[in-house]
Amino acid sequence: MKKSGWFALPLLAVFAVAAQAATPAVPDAQAQIEQVVAKFQTALLAKDKAGLESLFMPAGGAWFEVLGDDAYRQLSAKHPGVPRFHGDSHQRFIDFVTGGKGRMEEKFANVRIETDGAIATVYFDFVFLADGQPNNRGHEAWQLVNTGAGWKISAMVYSSDPTQLR
Repeated sequence: MKKSGWFALPLLAVFAVAAQAATPAVPDAQAQIEQVVAKFQTALLAKDKAGLESLFMPAGGAWFEVLGDDAYRQLSAKHPGVPRFHGDSHQRFIDFVTGGKGRMEEKFANVRIETDGAIATVYFDFVFLADGQPNNRGHEAWQLVNTGAGWKISAMVYSSDPTQLR
């Protein structure tokens, strides 16, 4: 019995080294994720449907908008029972952006990235502009997955506070 335990230790070491080699160094991952953020902003501005779609996992993702406190208070006063959040999808967002007539842009500030090289979270403040005018602002968080062939956004959630623009 003891021999099988000793035999397993070298195998565990081999697997640990192999797993470490397959996972990019965190600084490399950080730079790759920064490129995803930049590509998102560039593709949105260019209304590049294929470019935007390439940044997301093809299936299984989540997308939620959550009204900020002030926006929810004002909207629920006018429409009692209105939900504070609603689910959507990256496909509908991409169709909205690429099908719209005006110029759309999302500006990010205070971008923070946390990663272990396999998964990541990106959190930032945003202002969404339509034809150069702010029409929404809030905070946004992405979850990303290292697919082995690049980083993909697997989930997105953002607070929405258009009342702060007035």
